[in-house]
Amino acid sequence: MEYLTIALGKGRLAKKTLEILEKIGITCEEIHDKSSRKLIFTDEENKIRFFLSKVPDVPTYVEYGAADIGVVGKDTILEEGRKAYEVLDLGFGACRMCVCGPPEAAECLKHKDRIRVATKYPNIAKDYFYNERHQTVEIIKLNGSIELAPILGLTDVIVDIVETGTTLKENGLVVLEEVCPLSARLIVNPVSMRLENERITNLISAIQNLLDEKED
Repeated sequence: MEYLTIALGKGRLAKKTLEILEKIGITCEEIHDKSSRKLIFTDEENKIRFFLSKVPDVPTYVEYGAADIGVVGKDTILEEGRKAYEVLDLGFGACRMCVCGPPEAAECLKHKDRIRVATKYPNIAKDYFYNERHQTVEIIKLNGSIELAPILGLTDVIVDIVETGTTLKENGLVVLEEVCPLSARLIVNPVSMRLENERITNLISAIQNLLDEKED
């Protein structure tokens, strides 16, 4: 039997995913060893192997078949735009992608003025403003604290992930519009779905049943 390969985004995504997999009988003790230098970890009993990668790379590994399955946030799926089947909402890591800014920026949105937008997610921002709002904007990609951009007058608004909204509030900013809800998703390579349909479908069903039990 061939291995099924699962790509996990480093950090909280991997931790939460492994907790779910362990509950359905897929275990990998060595992945928890902080001192290990290994890059690939295996569950020999279930013929599954795992590797950890930077979160934005997960959809790339899945699209090109280096991984059969990946777990990644909806924000990364939308931003990267890779060809993969999104098969399951895992429910954890729930937050929102929002347009935020000072309260007065609401007028710029209302009148669809030409404005500047700072974001770590230029593709999501472009799609939202051009295809949903039909508003012409100048998008500036930043990598650090996005909230600084409207405070320093670099941009009018930002497009960013909002969890609690505390950082916004502390800096005099508010949520102006919600772009989309976000959470962790299971994605599958289209060819793997065809060749390993039974194994992958069984895995998805087991996870779905576990999630359903949690809700009851």
